[in-house]
Amino acid sequence: MSIQKRIMAGAALIVIVLLGAFVAVGVAIGSGVRGASAAAVDEYGGDRVDALLAVVDSPKHSLTERNRAVWALGQLGDARALPTLERYHTGAPCDHARFICQHELDKAIRACRGSVNVSALLWR
Repeated sequence: MSIQKRIMAGAALIVIVLLGAFVAVGVAIGSGVRGASAAAVDEYGGDRVDALLAVVDSPKHSLTERNRAVWALGQLGDARALPTLERYHTGAPCDHARFICQHELDKAIRACRGSVNVSALLWR
């Protein structure tokens, strides 16, 4: 096999591996969003955005659960979440022991304002 064919075969393999990894990550993200949404809807009813917002607002939920709801809302990218997300966003450094993660809020707010979420193409 010539060197040119070996290079082309190697490049094709790299593309296939990267594409497979992208699909796997997208499927995992979709699964996580569906899981967080289903748990929230089971507890609060309504549609998944409203239920996830109820989790974010609920002091009875742990910060881990509330952060997961923020993440899921960001993945969904629904503008209805903006008022709640913005209410918790302070711009201060993260204090994961006491407050919802500011970094996750930043990402979720950007997503709900319309930033591109390429992995969502695989599961939305």
